[in-house]
Amino acid sequence: MRSEAGLPKWATEPCIMGIDEAGRGPVLGPMVYGCLYCARSYKNTLSSLNFAVYVRLSRSFAADSKTLKEEKREELFENLKADESIGWDVDVIDPRELSAKMLKKNKINLNEISHESAIGLITKVLNMGVLLTEVYLDTVGDAEKYRTKLSERFPAVKFVVSKKADSLYPVVSGASIVAKVTRDRALREWVLDETAENMHRNFGSGYPGDPATKAWLQHHKHSVFGFPTLVRFSWGTCTPYIKELVEVLWESDIDEDSGCGKQQLKLSNFGVTTSKRKIEEIESTGKGRCKFFQARKLEQLTHF
Repeated sequence: MRSEAGLPKWATEPCIMGIDEAGRGPVLGPMVYGCLYCARSYKNTLSSLNFAVYVRLSRSFAADSKTLKEEKREELFENLKADESIGWDVDVIDPRELSAKMLKKNKINLNEISHESAIGLITKVLNMGVLLTEVYLDTVGDAEKYRTKLSERFPAVKFVVSKKADSLYPVVSGASIVAKVTRDRALREWVLDETAENMHRNFGSGYPGDPATKAWLQHHKHSVFGFPTLVRFSWGTCTPYIKELVEVLWESDIDEDSGCGKQQLKLSNFGVTTSKRKIEEIESTGKGRCKFFQARKLEQLTHF
């Protein structure tokens, strides 16, 4: 039962929740966090729904069985949606959001993004009135630190953080199905914002090692505008392509402390391979300010 359908009676009993992600590694598309929750008394029934069995088997499938895996996931997803004793939800993190957070001045790494997504799902379900007492998650970073972080945030909930949780706990296996199907559908239905000629959707799995994905990135890079919005341009996979782009310069703001302008910075200086120290080294005093602004004594104002 979707959360939008209203709070079911079983949700007022002690409940368990599983959380898992899909799309952490790909260079294309969103990362999706999914959760599945049910009454603790439904635990044994949940184990009979074959979510965990499917997850374990899917790890051993050959690469050419991708279609089979997707079809089976879709079937399991439809089954859990029809089960009125189960609730679920997702958090879809857009590739542009991932890149923006990872490249901002105060960088947010992928583990932190993952933690916040999981915390957001827990908060949402608790705010609905569901009596969560146990939450199971896969390891993201140091397992004990992650468990402590969650326990401090939600002291009334017991947390179990474990490697391969999607194979060990059916409630996490179900969450894995939710996340993977949501991401599969997002990619299938993705509408490219860009309208350049010769664009196509044959981008393969989206993983960095996929030859189809590499070919798609090569074909779809633009010398000035970079990549389509489907691409996580903060990924190291994109670095070789970025080096081939046109050099772009822009004017930095005036340094508030010295009153001097900073040197114009190159677009190529920003990205996954440039350290903070390197960026600081290329800043200077006063020489990079555009002559147009110097001649007219124009300055950027933050207050009027």
